[in-house]
Amino acid sequence: MSKGFEVPPGKFYLVDGGYANTSSFLAPYRGVGYHLKEFGPSHGRPQNSKELFNHRHALLRNHVERTLGVLKKRFPILKVATFHMLKNQVKLPIAAAIFHNLIREMEGDEEWLDDQPDNINPEDFVVLPSGDQGNAASSAEGSALRDSIAQEMWVQYQQHVHGD
Repeated sequence: MSKGFEVPPGKFYLVDGGYANTSSFLAPYRGVGYHLKEFGPSHGRPQNSKELFNHRHALLRNHVERTLGVLKKRFPILKVATFHMLKNQVKLPIAAAIFHNLIREMEGDEEWLDDQPDNINPEDFVVLPSGDQGNAASSAEGSALRDSIAQEMWVQYQQHVHGD
């Protein structure tokens, strides 16, 4: 963000608990259960808005991470830093997604993904930052946004559960 990265107004990224919560990067509530196995037919229901938010946050992140995992397996260039110009680097994930979708649309063989070696040395992998370095005001805005979303989810969930 210090180099000009901007999240479009009204949008945000879901991030894991290692990141600071801001209005651009929504993290789960800390110290509140959210693992997918904690909720389900045999485990009961979320007890409050924070548990519901964290559960849904985890569901969405799980889908995104699985999708990115498939793309990284098929296109290992997505796992490493490259020497391409930045204006070209940012096009790689989009190009990979397009090629992946074309292969699927043309009923390409998917089984080969199961047995592919990791052919890029892990020493060449990109080291991701461990957290957002947001300020207190940004964190307060993020917490207010997250609370608002969680409360709206909770109201709708309660109406659905109680049949209102």
